Amino acid sequence: MIDITESPIDHAAVTEGVRSNQAGAVCTFLGTVREITGTKRTVALSYEAYREMALKKLAELESEARGRWPVIELALVHRVGHLELGEVSVVVAVSCPHRAQAFEACRWLIDTLKERVPIWKRESWEDGSSEWVHPGLEAG
Repeated sequence: MIDITESPIDHAAVTEGVRSNQAGAVCTFLGTVREITGTKRTVALSYEAYREMALKKLAELESEARGRWPVIELALVHRVGHLELGEVSVVVAVSCPHRAQAFEACRWLIDTLKERVPIWKRESWEDGSSEWVHPGLEAG
């Protein structure tokens, strides 16, 4: 499952969607809106995407991950639009026969998604200022 959505992400349903009797491990990563970025207090995030290209890049990541690990099922879902503190911005879920494979694939998928997929984040801070953050360049 690959999706770019304006709706809140049901991360439990996404995770359930990758479960399989052939997989001994499911690894899920949730990206959430955190309150503090560096020394600034975040009040909200906004995401924008070039939808067609983002979906194409997500499909490429899925294909590459399936070539590197024995992925049973995989989901990449990113939210766009305005998000408040604590909301889920991205879900990566992957099932594999063994846990090491699932952990490695999940970590690679989120790290590579942030580098390659054309989704941009605007951080809005408590002092009223805001800034666009280039994908993949912000610290962890």
